[in-house]
Amino acid sequence: MKQLSIIIITFNRPEDLLALLRNITMQQEAATLLEEVIIINNASTADYGVVEDFIAGYPCFKYHYSPENLGVARGRNLGISKATAPVLITLDDDAWFRDTDALQKIAGAFASPFITAHNVGILCFKVLYASTNQLQENAFPHKRFEKYRHKTQFLAPYFIGCGHAVRKEVYEQAGLYPVDFFYGMEEYDLTYRVLDKGYGIAYTAEVVVLHNESPLGRTPHMQKMQMLWVNKSKVAYRYLSLLCFITTSVMWSLEFLKKTGWNWKGWLAGWAQVFRIPGREQRTPLHAPAKAYLKKVEARLWY
Repeated sequence: MKQLSIIIITFNRPEDLLALLRNITMQQEAATLLEEVIIINNASTADYGVVEDFIAGYPCFKYHYSPENLGVARGRNLGISKATAPVLITLDDDAWFRDTDALQKIAGAFASPFITAHNVGILCFKVLYASTNQLQENAFPHKRFEKYRHKTQFLAPYFIGCGHAVRKEVYEQAGLYPVDFFYGMEEYDLTYRVLDKGYGIAYTAEVVVLHNESPLGRTPHMQKMQMLWVNKSKVAYRYLSLLCFITTSVMWSLEFLKKTGWNWKGWLAGWAQVFRIPGREQRTPLHAPAKAYLKKVEARLWY
């Protein structure tokens, strides 16, 4: 069996996806390393004819159209369920590898002494803005950005969805993404379950992804900000202390107001959802080894 599968979830971005697929075909040893490229079209209304025409010449590219927009988490779960290689790479559809030896580096990384010594199950890539080649801070797997930004590798407290690789056995042991999260914070939920199963998370600067997102960011949609707030509060309630649940809920409620221009109606609706969390969610706090790992890697847990 070949070592790698790639999973891509796409929605209304056929031109970006086509650029990514062309980038993948240019990877060194792709025919040797790559088992399949699984593309999940999340009920897009755009014309993906150019994509379908392109992948017709590559049997390893497998295109699946979902008549329902599954969101990020369920879309990835569908892709994971179809993947067969030992290591599953996930890339955003508006990102691509900077270097043509990225697949070789990913395969080699999972056999490296650092990865094996720490039982790493998830590998995070270095993400740069495509327009500026600057490190994308909100796609960096550590909140202490200035301290860690120049490190070539380190153990991380969480991972980012834009570009990463996960051992298939990790999903089998820890489970998939939470199906009740349509958008946002699904990586944090999976992170804590992965750590509780004894796996580590590592960052490598050797594998570089260019992300076609503006350094100025995207204008946050009220509903998306609300989902980020509520989902992060759910994660804190499920896996962390009750104090962390409270501080996370409060701090993210302030972030919601800041990013939505003080949308008080949405703020009240968000709090209504947060207040229902204790009555609906089951607490499964992290065990001591996972807590020790998070302390060792200087995780920020209170929001």
